Amino acid sequence: MQLKDFYTEVSTIEDNGEIITEISINKHHEIYIGHFPERPVTPGVILMQLFKEEVEKRTNKNLQLEKALNVKFMAVVDPNLSANFTMYSHISENNGVIELKAIAKHQDKVALKINSTYKIISDR
Repeated sequence: MQLKDFYTEVSTIEDNGEIITEISINKHHEIYIGHFPERPVTPGVILMQLFKEEVEKRTNKNLQLEKALNVKFMAVVDPNLSANFTMYSHISENNGVIELKAIAKHQDKVALKINSTYKIISDR
């Protein structure tokens, strides 16, 4: 896990290939020292990493991002407004490639939409 002490998983529901994960962010994490001191904002690349870690956990594989298609950052994830946000994921595997279609919501607003593919590096 690259994002040590950054978040905890509050709950997860899996239904018909859809995964809904509630995450709680550590608003005192060092990431927010420089991004930004007066108004913390969760960096978009961190949201992308959260999804990668979620996919690795669900597939029990170590992955490398191969393509990030249709990446849209649509709202700010401010841990001072709410430490919780929800990740909606659909994960599939085809010919040794993991595909992810996902949305992250913070305070009922879509913060990130992403379609990405990951190369399998190894089993865990």
